[in-house]
Amino acid sequence: MVFLPEQLVEYERARSRIPQVKQAELFVSDERSAIDWLTSFLLKRPSTRSEIHPEYIPQIGSAKRKGEIIPELAQLLEDNFIQYDGTGEVPSQIHAYLSSNHKDQRNLDKSDPALIAKATDRWYVPDPNKAQDLEKKREKALLKEFETYKAFTGRKIKESRLEVLRAGFRAAWAARDYQTITNIANKLPDETLQEDEKLLTLYDLALTRTEDGI
Repeated sequence: MVFLPEQLVEYERARSRIPQVKQAELFVSDERSAIDWLTSFLLKRPSTRSEIHPEYIPQIGSAKRKGEIIPELAQLLEDNFIQYDGTGEVPSQIHAYLSSNHKDQRNLDKSDPALIAKATDRWYVPDPNKAQDLEKKREKALLKEFETYKAFTGRKIKESRLEVLRAGFRAAWAARDYQTITNIANKLPDETLQEDEKLLTLYDLALTRTEDGI
C-alpha cells in the first residue's frame, strides 16, 4: 500500500487501535510484534501473567532487533490490555474462554462466584469501545518517554523503543516539527532507522521539508 504523508500518520493510528491481529509474527522482534503476539494469544486464551510468561519469553530470543528495547511483559500488559480484578461481572471474552475450555465453568452466570474466582487476574484484549481510551493512555506514555530522547545530548542513542520513536515522529510530523525528527534520526544507529520503513519514511519527508525551508 502507498500513502501520502498525512495518510501514513492516520493509518498507523488506526492500525494501532485494531484489537485483532490478522498476521501475528512468529517471533517477537520489536515492541509492536510483541503487542501483536500478545493480542493474538489473549484473544484465544485470556490468561494470568504467570500463564503468559512461559509462552511469551521463548518468542523473543535472538529475533530481537539490535538496539531495540522491548518493555518488560508486565509493562506491555499494563499499557495495552485489561486485567479483570474480580469486580463486577466476568468480561465476555474471559467467560467464553472459560466456559469452552473448563467443564466446571460451563453454564455459569457471569456473576457466579466460582467463575469470578477462576477469571480474576486474567488479562484480555479490550473491546473496541475501551480500546480507544487505552490507546490514548498508551500514546501519552510513549510521547512522555519520547521527551527523554529529545533531551538526549550525547552523540548516539544506542538503545531505543521503536514504538516510542514511531509515536514521537508521528507527533512531530503532525506538529510540523521536522527538525526534531531529523535531529533524533541523526542520533540513531543506522540499522534502527534503515530497518523500519515508517521511521525512514517520516525522516526522509522531514529532511526534504527542512531542506526546502518549509
